[in-house]
Amino acid sequence: MIKKILIALVAVVVLLIAVIGVAVMMAPTDFRVERETVINKPRAEVYQYVKLVKKQNDWGPWYKKEPTMKQDFRGTDGEVGFVSHWSGTTDEVGEGEQEIKRLVPDQRVETELRFIRPFESRADAYINLEDAAPGQTKVKWGFSGQMPRPMNLFLLVMDLDKEVGKDYAEGLASLKTILEAQ
Repeated sequence: MIKKILIALVAVVVLLIAVIGVAVMMAPTDFRVERETVINKPRAEVYQYVKLVKKQNDWGPWYKKEPTMKQDFRGTDGEVGFVSHWSGTTDEVGEGEQEIKRLVPDQRVETELRFIRPFESRADAYINLEDAAPGQTKVKWGFSGQMPRPMNLFLLVMDLDKEVGKDYAEGLASLKTILEAQ
């Protein structure tokens, strides 16, 4: 009787491991989140503001979540190579760095996000600017990356687009308010 129970338990464990293994192999590893808005300002004016990473404290959602987070900066803001390092006390803010990797004047700001805590990961972020109409700019803010196996299982249970997307939408709404008030 005990032998049959042990065999059944072993079979359940093996089946569970097989199911997890298949899920790891079938789950996506790539992710992308993007939101957009239209700002009633010319593209050049919007670009001059969004290329400055420090300005994200004014419009981005994370500084608002923990305004006491520790920050330090290296380089010249608004230029390739500028790095903003942050360290919060909560997992929601965590710790990491954002580095300006590429600037296309009046069109695009590309940065690399390097998360340290609550878990290590890396993502490419961007702000893309297009003319929407005379004196209006369509701003697309997004990021993308890859989650290595078996961490990619989190993409099955966590709606990254919904969770981070709401923060991006909130940030763009703040950006719109700030720029249109100037």
